[in-house]
Amino acid sequence: MNENLFTSFSAPTILGQPATIPIIMFPTLLIPTSKHLINNQLTTVQQNLIKLILKQMMAPHNAKGQSWSLMLMSLITFITMTNLLGLLPHSFTPTTQLSMNLAMAIPLWAGTIITGLRFKTKNFLAHMLPQGTPTPLIPMLVMIETVSLLIQPMALAVRLTANITAGHLLMHLIGNTMLTLSTINLSTTLLTSVLLMLLTILEIAVALIQAYVFTLLVNLYLHNNT
Repeated sequence: MNENLFTSFSAPTILGQPATIPIIMFPTLLIPTSKHLINNQLTTVQQNLIKLILKQMMAPHNAKGQSWSLMLMSLITFITMTNLLGLLPHSFTPTTQLSMNLAMAIPLWAGTIITGLRFKTKNFLAHMLPQGTPTPLIPMLVMIETVSLLIQPMALAVRLTANITAGHLLMHLIGNTMLTLSTINLSTTLLTSVLLMLLTILEIAVALIQAYVFTLLVNLYLHNNT
């Protein structure tokens, strides 16, 4: 049972070769683009949504922080598309892999830290030790702040992995239950199918929210270091 339950989270292969990279690159093909002078409705909605999100994220930033706008918009678009594609039947969700989420979180976190050390060295180091700290507590507080700083990329990756994986597992369990009940009780099967539909809607919302939260936290780390 456990083997079947977690099979959907294993990395897929095509002709014996890992297919993770093509799957990761596939969402970029679904982003609508227009070569015409007048955009269609889908492209217009996409551009307006990007402008709205970009305006909210870049509002508190100075010029150095605003230079990250393309990176942050690419990040939220990629995570959103990947999460939503993972809800399709017989598909694979790369964001359920902790290794991939760490591969996104660590470079972005390291970039914000390097930016802070380069442009705001004094303020960055001042965050390690609050003003007015008693002398005996200085070593302990420095260690605590250092650990809390180093754990940020792990928290980013684990949060995204746990939320996406938990929803997929729950949908898998309810789907198997519905198939089992279909041969026993029709009315219970209908109730279970309604529950599965509601859960699918909830998972769509979770996919969007988790992409926004991941990008928002990276944006917050950037704001603290610029």
